[in-house]
Amino acid sequence: MEYDPHNPFARILRGELPSLRVYEDDFTLALMDIMPQADGHVLILTKEPVAEVFELSAEGAAACMRTARRVARAVKAALNPPGVMIVQLNGSAAGQTVPHVHFHVIPRHAGLDLKLHAAVPADTAQLREFAERIKAALPTDA
Repeated sequence: MEYDPHNPFARILRGELPSLRVYEDDFTLALMDIMPQADGHVLILTKEPVAEVFELSAEGAAACMRTARRVARAVKAALNPPGVMIVQLNGSAAGQTVPHVHFHVIPRHAGLDLKLHAAVPADTAQLREFAERIKAALPTDA
């Protein structure tokens, strides 16, 4: 998959599109997924302009994993799901739809299927509520 500098995640990172941010550091940005597969679904974006994890620098990969771990801990603390899934896809055959490296942090509950390919964006007020709960639960340590 070739990197497209006009993809929505690149545009969010440049401030051209709005987002509900949960966490940010020099290497990553965590935000609420507007088409969540489950309530509380968060995306971790690298700030590097790369399409697939194979192109990501070692420093960028480590930063993504630190942020994914930090956000997953906050999702677990804020929303109390019995499980949390961390997913990263590479290439359209794997299901990647945006050509920008990103990780999914998805709360999981037994008996609830993921909402794959949601056709309607989530309610903004509900996303804000989840974002605030997750931000409040972010661990102070890495």
